[in-house]
Amino acid sequence: MNIAKMSALEIRAAIGNKQLSAVEVMSDTLERMTALEPALNAFVTATPELAMEAAKAADKVVMAGEPLGRLQGIPLSVKDLIHVGGVRTTFGSRTRATHIAEADAPSVERVRAAGAGIIGKTTTTEFGSKAGSGDSPLTGITYNPWNLAKSPGGSSAGAAASVAAGVTPFALGTDGGGSVRIPSSLCGLFGIKAQFGRVPVFPTSATPTLAHVGVLSRTVRDAALLLQTVSGYDGRDPASVSERTPDFIAACDMPVQGLRIAWSPTLGYAKPTAEVRMITETAVRRFEDLGCSIELVENVIDDPIDLWMADFYAGIGVTLKDDLQHRRDLLDPALAEVLQGRLHESVDAYYTKVFSRYRLREKVRQLFQRYDLLLTPTLPVSSVDVGMNVPRELPDRNMVSWSYYTYPFNLTGNPAASIPCGFDANGMPVGLQIVAGFNREADILRAAASFEVSSPWVDTYPIGRSLIKK
Repeated sequence: MNIAKMSALEIRAAIGNKQLSAVEVMSDTLERMTALEPALNAFVTATPELAMEAAKAADKVVMAGEPLGRLQGIPLSVKDLIHVGGVRTTFGSRTRATHIAEADAPSVERVRAAGAGIIGKTTTTEFGSKAGSGDSPLTGITYNPWNLAKSPGGSSAGAAASVAAGVTPFALGTDGGGSVRIPSSLCGLFGIKAQFGRVPVFPTSATPTLAHVGVLSRTVRDAALLLQTVSGYDGRDPASVSERTPDFIAACDMPVQGLRIAWSPTLGYAKPTAEVRMITETAVRRFEDLGCSIELVENVIDDPIDLWMADFYAGIGVTLKDDLQHRRDLLDPALAEVLQGRLHESVDAYYTKVFSRYRLREKVRQLFQRYDLLLTPTLPVSSVDVGMNVPRELPDRNMVSWSYYTYPFNLTGNPAASIPCGFDANGMPVGLQIVAGFNREADILRAAASFEVSSPWVDTYPIGRSLIKK
C-alpha cells in the first residue's frame, strides 16, 4: 500500500482492520517527511516522539479490540501559529525562536484526544502576515511541490506544501485573511475555514477578530473529518460558537440539487487573469450540471482592504511593538514597513472602519438571504514566484491586497473554502472559492463533495511526489 497516496479515512480503516499498523504508517510518514524536507522546507520543528507515542497507543487500541478514535493513528501536522504543549511555537519569527508553548491549543487538544499523531510544526510567514510568499526570517523559503520555483502561498505555507507532497493527508492551519484558502489554491488542495468561532482559538490570537483555525486536505471528506474533530464550544475563546456543531461528515453525502448559487468573477473590484477567469467559469458550469441554479452577480461589495489592514496590522503591531522599536532588524522588512505608523491611527479613524466593517457584514448577510452559496476565484492568479510578496501580474497591490477574494470573508466571519477546479497552461492548480451564509459550513461541504466526485483531482500529483519512495 502506498501510504503517501492514502486519504485519512483510508489510513484509519487500514489500521482498524489490521492491514497496516499505526507504527508502520507513522514510520513511513516520518521517513517521507525527512526525505522531502530538503526540497520543500515545510517544517520548523519535527515531533517524531509525539507521532510515535500516538501510533503505539493506536496499535494497543486495535489489539485490545476497542473502538478507534476518530483520528486514531493518522499522521497530522500543525501550523507554527498554533500551540502544541512543550513544543516551540515560533510564529515564524526570530523574536520568538525559543518560545515553548505551555499547553495545547483547543484544536490540538482535540486531535490528540482523537488519536492523531502530530509529526511536527509547519512553516508560516512571520505572524501569518503575508499571503503570497512562503518565507520567514526564521525559516527561510518554503517551496511549492508542484513547481519548486513557485511559492506554496501564505501563510500556511508548510502545511500546504507538505500535504500536497503526500507527507500527511491533512493539516491544521490558520486563516486571518485567506491563509488556509490561498495556499490550498496554489497547491491543489481543499482548504476550509469554518464560521468564525466554530473552531476555538486559544491563547488569544494577535488578530483576534479575524483569525480562524482551518483545515487543509487532499479530499473533502478528510477535511470534514478533521473539522468535525476540532469544532465545538470552548469557554476560553469569547467568540466560540455555542450552538451544536453540524454533522460535517454527513453533509458530504447530502444532495446539492436546488442550491441557489451566486457567481461573481470579480466581487466588483478584483482583477483575475483571463486564464483564471476561464478556468473558474468552466468549473462553475459544472454546478449547473449537478442541479444547482447559477446567477451572475458582478458587484457584490466594495473592496474592504483598508478595513482589513486596519484590524490585522494593528493587532500584529501591538504584539510586536517592542520588537519594532528595539529589534526591528530581526523582523521581516516587508512586515516592519507595513507596521510602521499602524499604532498611531486616531480613535476616530479606527472606529470609522469598525462601523464600516459592520455595514459590510450586513451587506453580505443580505446576499445570503437570496443565495445559498457564493462562488468566486480563490485567487486572481494561478501561481506566485518564489521570493515575491506580490504576483508580477499585480504590481499595484500590496502583500495581502492582491488576494482580492479571501480577506473580505475574514472581516465578515463567513465560512469559506477553496476547492481545486483545474490547471493553468503550465500545470499549476487553480482554486475556486466557495462561501456560505453564517453557520452554513454544511452547504460548502455538500457542494464541494459533489464537485469532487464530478471533477476528481486527488489522483493528480505534484512533481514532489517523485521523491517519495515507492
